[in-house]
Amino acid sequence: MRFSRMITVVGAHAAGELNEVITGGVRDVPGKTMFEKMQYVQAHQDELRQFLLNEPRGRVSQCVNLVLPPTTPEADAGFVIIESDYYVPMSGTNTICTVTALLETGMIPMQEPVTELTMEAPAGLVKVRAECRDGKCVAVTFDNGAAFPFALDREIDVPGLGRITVDVAYGGMIYVIVDAAALGYHLDLKEAAELVEVGERIKLAAAEQIPAVHPENPDIHTINQTLFAGPLERSERGLTSKNTVIVSPGRHDRSPCGTGTCARMAALHAKGLLGLDEPFIHRSLIGTEFIGRLRGTAQVDGPNGVAGVLPTITGPAWITAFHQYVLDPTDPFPRGYRLGDTWPGYTGEQPI
Repeated sequence: MRFSRMITVVGAHAAGELNEVITGGVRDVPGKTMFEKMQYVQAHQDELRQFLLNEPRGRVSQCVNLVLPPTTPEADAGFVIIESDYYVPMSGTNTICTVTALLETGMIPMQEPVTELTMEAPAGLVKVRAECRDGKCVAVTFDNGAAFPFALDREIDVPGLGRITVDVAYGGMIYVIVDAAALGYHLDLKEAAELVEVGERIKLAAAEQIPAVHPENPDIHTINQTLFAGPLERSERGLTSKNTVIVSPGRHDRSPCGTGTCARMAALHAKGLLGLDEPFIHRSLIGTEFIGRLRGTAQVDGPNGVAGVLPTITGPAWITAFHQYVLDPTDPFPRGYRLGDTWPGYTGEQPI
């Protein structure tokens, strides 16, 4: 059989969130930085996203990471993060899954009990410490770049909800953060479908009413995720809270969300609710956990510079599969398709 495309991936999940890792079948792409490489893939090779993430090969609750040679000698590997509808500068779960896949398959040598490495994400360099035991990557800790709030306790108008109060913060992506209890939600599994619909409405309204542009990189802009924040509780483990993040085109992040945790910690610190080095245990809708802490403060430069914090996140991942996705030249869906039963906002017409 002659195939016109064959792509090798390692399947993995971080705290429940599926993030596949491309390890073969895609060549390097032009770009002086990983951010430029991301922009190149988005502009010139977007059929890769459609091929892997649309049906019949993909699904709405899936992301994929393209491992590439780094653009700086400081990094051990680079990666481009591809979600259903977006190319994003940084993702916690995608970082954890990519590191786990690279170490457990031997693409980067594993050192026990701790492997230290540097990943180059589109958002910049990410220092990583992987706890390793008996050939297994037990937990991944990464030092994210600066996180900071754009707006705190800002009122917006949302169709069907009226005026609500939100925070907006950057943690690798730009989040609108909503108090779930204030809207009558308990973050129960039975609320999952309604939270998706409401979360997308809130995101669209907030993106229009609170413009957000990264001070150092104007190509990072616009709110693209809604985080429903549960009540805060203090225990011997540290500050604890449940949350869920709505990822476009409309589904829950199954994990506690790494960059969402960073954004929420930035907002909490700005409000005086989370101190430096204080553990922050963030729990997902399905009960999995990430542990965050703020290792320091930072000044984010640029025309509209802001004060930020430096978040660190720890979480586990597990390899689930090894796939070779192929394209038969006669396949009528080389870029896949979407149907509105599981892809919110799509009517069944060709969506590409």
